[in-house]
Amino acid sequence: MSGRKKVLVTGGGGFIGSHLLASPLAAQFELLSPGHRELDLCDTEAVDAYFKAQRPAAVVHAAGKPGHRNAPDHTNLLRDNLRMFHNLARHAGELERLVHLGSGAVYGLSHAQPRMAEAHYGAHVPDDEHGFTQYLCEQRAAQSANIVSLRLFGVFGPREDYAIRFISNLMAKAVHGLPLTMKQDRRFDYLWVADLAPVVGWCLEGAPRHQAYNVTPDETVSLRRLAERILALSGQDLPIVAAEPGQGPEYSGDNARLRAECPGFSPTPLGRSLPGLYQWTLEHKDHIQREALLHDK
Repeated sequence: MSGRKKVLVTGGGGFIGSHLLASPLAAQFELLSPGHRELDLCDTEAVDAYFKAQRPAAVVHAAGKPGHRNAPDHTNLLRDNLRMFHNLARHAGELERLVHLGSGAVYGLSHAQPRMAEAHYGAHVPDDEHGFTQYLCEQRAAQSANIVSLRLFGVFGPREDYAIRFISNLMAKAVHGLPLTMKQDRRFDYLWVADLAPVVGWCLEGAPRHQAYNVTPDETVSLRRLAERILALSGQDLPIVAAEPGQGPEYSGDNARLRAECPGFSPTPLGRSLPGLYQWTLEHKDHIQREALLHDK
């Protein structure tokens, strides 16, 4: 017996979940991360049996059926994601904490405003399926005092899907000498993935005073400026192309609440994270399929 607190981490095979499993949290807690074949989160009886057998003290819910453009299956997104969350949330009374990795989409993307604060939740019901799912999950979370939602906007780092994730997509294009393309310029919040683990650890061991927190960096950046910085890192003369003119709506969140409460939250500046990720991309160039970069998804 390790004596460490058992923490169930769902979605351990995904981008964020895999980074959490490889973070310092693994030394602090006994992290349990069953694959889908071991535990189908949509199966209520299977989840009940797992809790009875393993008795985790806490849960970090990073799993979810993706609805992005590269997802293999877009069917039943709302149903499956709600079932996963509710099958876990019904055990909240047995847990010290359930940390739900949510999304800034909960505010309603069609009504996005610069630096949205947590209180903006509920001003609009999201029109898109992903945002509406998160909206309903947070309504359920509000019924339990020990569920904390971390509202993520953009999270980037090694091993993300370079075919669709903006920063890695542009870096992959740069190392292959391709134009850096975007649909339209807009301002965005991008958090370095390693900055998330200290926040999750604080939620598990600390005493959050609220049930929802924006987990965003201090620096909001335009997509064109990101492309320019990536181009400078590459040292190449490549075109930067926006399919549509002008500026799209800003997608950013106010992190003042988290800043005030979480002592371990120190967002990595883009000036430090971007060079490291570009070097990683260069080192993994042979694993990047150039053909996947020729048509934007």
